[in-house]
Amino acid sequence: MLTKRIIPCLDIKDGRTVKGINFINLRDAGDPVELAEVYSESGADELVFLDISATEENRKTLADLVLRVAARIRIPFTVGGGISSVEDVDLLLKNGADKVSINSSAVKRPELINELSGRFGNQCIVVAIDAKKIDGNWKVHLIGGKVPTEVDLFEWAVEVERRGAGEIMFTSMDHDGTKNGFANEALAKLSELVNIPIIASGGAGIDQHFADTFIDGKADAALAASVFHFKEIDITELKQNLKEQGIPVRL
Repeated sequence: MLTKRIIPCLDIKDGRTVKGINFINLRDAGDPVELAEVYSESGADELVFLDISATEENRKTLADLVLRVAARIRIPFTVGGGISSVEDVDLLLKNGADKVSINSSAVKRPELINELSGRFGNQCIVVAIDAKKIDGNWKVHLIGGKVPTEVDLFEWAVEVERRGAGEIMFTSMDHDGTKNGFANEALAKLSELVNIPIIASGGAGIDQHFADTFIDGKADAALAASVFHFKEIDITELKQNLKEQGIPVRL
């Protein structure tokens, strides 16, 4: 059985790591380069680095920051924010990223997934999906969750797999920052519909939430931010706890 992955997420704005609740009310969480190095040494399986305002501000991901982060870590590293072309991905991979995450640009032009997968291989193409439940249906949101669409979460997930995505990172906007647990029902449905790994995002508050999303949500990886940044959960202790529950993790 494949090991389950624990992934700290560094949301970057103005060169600093930030964290909010339901995608708003951001507060500073530290220097991204220093945090990345700490996570690399403390048992994280991967890192995700998201330049959360790049798309909204119509600029590219901070490639120089990617270079500095990559120089200090020894674990795989996914980068997202403002990526909309083959050239963008080429630069980030050359600067040290192992994977890239695309979101709004893929919804606006789905062919981008095919282009990136065809050029770089699906193993390094992650499609991030931010979704919120509206009138009982999960709807995809764009531009850091600010712009709602009529795109259905599950239909979009099936399409991104078909177009060549290697992973899906699903963030429940309803759960983000609440620390009440992941959207396990939606995650379980996603895992039934697609055959690529699903990264659960949004809602981690205690160790048990990670166990629940691996067992009930059938997630392949779990991503969190504030509980790691503010030392509410220790990754080594979390993994030991998961192992004791029979969940395969890398220690």
